[in-house]
Amino acid sequence: MSRKPTLHLLCGKVAAGKSTLAKSLSSAPDTVLLQEDQWLSGLYIEELKTLKDYVSYSTRLRDTLHPHIVDLLKSGLSVVLDFQANTVESRQWMRKLFEEAGCEHQLHVLDTPDDTCKTRLRARNASGAHEFQVSDEQFDRVSAYFQRPTESEGFNIRIHEAG
Repeated sequence: MSRKPTLHLLCGKVAAGKSTLAKSLSSAPDTVLLQEDQWLSGLYIEELKTLKDYVSYSTRLRDTLHPHIVDLLKSGLSVVLDFQANTVESRQWMRKLFEEAGCEHQLHVLDTPDDTCKTRLRARNASGAHEFQVSDEQFDRVSAYFQRPTESEGFNIRIHEAG
């Protein structure tokens, strides 16, 4: 029996574990992983210098991938969207995806303390394995925009506590 396609969304601060969870979720059958950092670094690495640049290029990427994501979901594939669902605005875009596709969704919220995120971030930076280097100061600036989802937004929310 086939299962209904699901759009998996990820909400959590920088280095909260979103990409790790995304990779785990994408191991399910008939599931595709789309990673924002991979796309942005491949397309715009030289242009991404500021938070304003990120917002601009991320919006362009979302607009470009939107019909493709809907098509993947309509074709029966589940999609793990490793894009930040950290603001009401980004979640509104994601809502349009699963509503247009007529599929299930799950908003995974990673509840990771800032100190843990910063420790992971420093290790990630030191390893050089991630597409972007983020300082503690940049973490604090980006985290200032973080908006935890509320029940009133109407998402199927699953909380993941820091392990």
